[in-house]
Order: sequence, then C-alpha cells, then structure tokens
Amino acid sequence: VSRYIEFCPENFNTYSIELAHLLLSAASEVDTLAKCICAILDPKAKPKNIDDYRKIIRTAEDNETYLAGPSSAIKPMILKEKDKHRLSSLKVYVPRYELEFVPWESWAKQENPDWWHSYNRVKHERNLYFREATVSNALKAVAALLTMNYAYCRYEVTKARPERRYQCRKITVTRRLSESTFVRFASNFYDNIWVELGSLSHDVDSLEGRLDED
Repeated sequence: VSRYIEFCPENFNTYSIELAHLLLSAASEVDTLAKCICAILDPKAKPKNIDDYRKIIRTAEDNETYLAGPSSAIKPMILKEKDKHRLSSLKVYVPRYELEFVPWESWAKQENPDWWHSYNRVKHERNLYFREATVSNALKAVAALLTMNYAYCRYEVTKARPERRYQCRKITVTRRLSESTFVRFASNFYDNIWVELGSLSHDVDSLEGRLDED
C-alpha cells in the first residue's frame, strides 16, 4: 500500500478498498486472538464481544502476581500498578515512517478504540462507512495485532504457572515470535534490534528518544 499512499499524518484519513481489506483482516485476527487469550485467562467464561474481552484481560492485568517473601514462605503477591504489563500501555512503532501508536490506550479508560468501532462499521455497513477504512485505522489495527500476538504468546507459555508471568515479558516473549520489520515494539523488547537491517536500528532508538523528550 505504501507504494501508492505515503504513510504520514497528512494522509491518515485517506481511504481505499485495499485499506478496507487490511483493516478487516487485521481486526478479525485480533478478535480471534483475544478469544484465545480469554480462554486461557478464564476458561469458564464465554466472551461474546470486545467488551467481554476487555473485562477479562483487564481483570487478569489487575490481578497479576509475582513471587515474594522469605525463601521459607514464598507466595504470590499482587503487582504494584507501575509494574503491571498492560495492553493499554504497549507502544508500537513504525520506524520507517517515524510513526508510533498505542492501539489499546482507550482500555485504560474502560473504552474501546476508535479503530475498532470503525472496523465494525466498515464490516457491517460499508455502504455508509467506507470512508473509515483509512490509513490510520488500518495501521492501528495492524499495530493492535502485533500487541495481541505478543500478549497471547505471553499468556500461553505461562498458563500452567501464572505466578511466573511477571518474568515473561519483553525479550522473553519476542524470542518466541517471528520479528516484524514494519511494526515493532521498543528496542528493549528484542535481543538484537534490526540485525537484518543494519544501521536502521538507530532510527527506532532516535524516535523513542524524541518521543520521550516530547
């Protein structure tokens, strides 16, 4: 798509049938992965929609534990808020275009993302809402898919020992995933940031620095 549309804020409202395909495909995969995550976190639950997914995942984040105490009496303790690894705070970068997104940020306010609402409108009433199949919404859906893949891997590998989940984050998760060179997390999520792209690894670090300064 970037051969025809430059990925930049000035083009975020550009829409097309190809962007609609990307939005629908990515968001559909997000829906599937969210169901899989909920099945791990609450096997008895029967989530039907994004509101149910949000409730189950947020509850698991609220109650995430770590092991603490003297060696003779180690027990799970609830993480402090600053240590919780929430979907709503995961940033995704598109370094090639100096873009960054937090696709689930609205979950921190118990609300669903705008791009998700657009996905549903394009899916069910494309005759009325085709204009919402935009660059912005497609990119956010792809970014959300990366974060949901990451979360699914993290919950899957720790489902037998959830008290160890605190130790399974960032590098310990991305080692199990195929790396994307288009959408990525911060460099500290990876062993070797962009080895395959050489000097471009500097771009994401520079972008992170500028964003932190802002």
